[in-house]
Amino acid sequence: MNNGKGNNKRGSSNGKPGFGPKKSNAAGKPNFKKDDRKSNFSKPKPDFEKKPKAPKGPASDDIRLNKYISNSGVCSRRDADIYIQSGNVKVNGEAITEMGYKVKPGDVVNFDGTVITPEKKEYILLNKPKGFTTAGDGDGNTANVLDLVRNATKAKLQSVGRMDKSTTGLLLFTNDSDMVRKFTAPNQRSSKVYQVTLDRNLKFEDLEKIQKGLTIDNFRVYVEEISYIENEPKSEIGLKMKTSNVKVVRSIFEHLEYDVIKVDRVVFAGLTKKNLPRGNWRFLTDQEIINLKNI
Repeated sequence: MNNGKGNNKRGSSNGKPGFGPKKSNAAGKPNFKKDDRKSNFSKPKPDFEKKPKAPKGPASDDIRLNKYISNSGVCSRRDADIYIQSGNVKVNGEAITEMGYKVKPGDVVNFDGTVITPEKKEYILLNKPKGFTTAGDGDGNTANVLDLVRNATKAKLQSVGRMDKSTTGLLLFTNDSDMVRKFTAPNQRSSKVYQVTLDRNLKFEDLEKIQKGLTIDNFRVYVEEISYIENEPKSEIGLKMKTSNVKVVRSIFEHLEYDVIKVDRVVFAGLTKKNLPRGNWRFLTDQEIINLKNI
């Protein structure tokens, strides 16, 4: 895996198929007697030239409505038929109950109150390096994190949460809008672990204040855990909390008049940086996707 590139191999099989055409065997040939060959066997039919097939026209971009729904990942084709029959699917604002209805390019499909697209859902984990920022941040001189995962897929990705250019660590990308909303909502329940480097040692009494909760800008901020990093200076702090907003992490220490030198997200909703060097990305496994959806 090269720096800045991911391993986009999704698995392949090296096994050879155990089936196929069998070789002819002389022992398997019919052994007719001389008189048998003169029996009433029908003569082989003459070969006729086959008529050439008519050339196929250009493939239509239209897609059956139930397949469109299935491709979006919300349910199977069979279940989609049930939703269609019950009138819970709209195309361009009109309820469709016709089986076999075809969706045209540009049509807007609303499934049970939510607009859907047939694009396959992709989930990519990046170990973000310094100097890159999330979409909409920074100035024109700062590179965007999307540049690091642009060649991973043709899907239109967005980052789950925001990161400034000085923050490093795990950042999730997906075209699954439900997943983005889930992990950026104020009441979301997934834990993240941050390693924070301060300009000086964190006083124990300040550590206790953070553990009990702080009021910052009239908002109460709570952490799940906070501790010094083992075998490191007391300016290296481990912080576990549910927010994916790195600005909140920085504000905790700045509120107590510490300068934050570095923030590195080392765990995101159970995902870790194991075997993922800085600047590299990888696709999530099927099990990891299931785990995220079940949080």
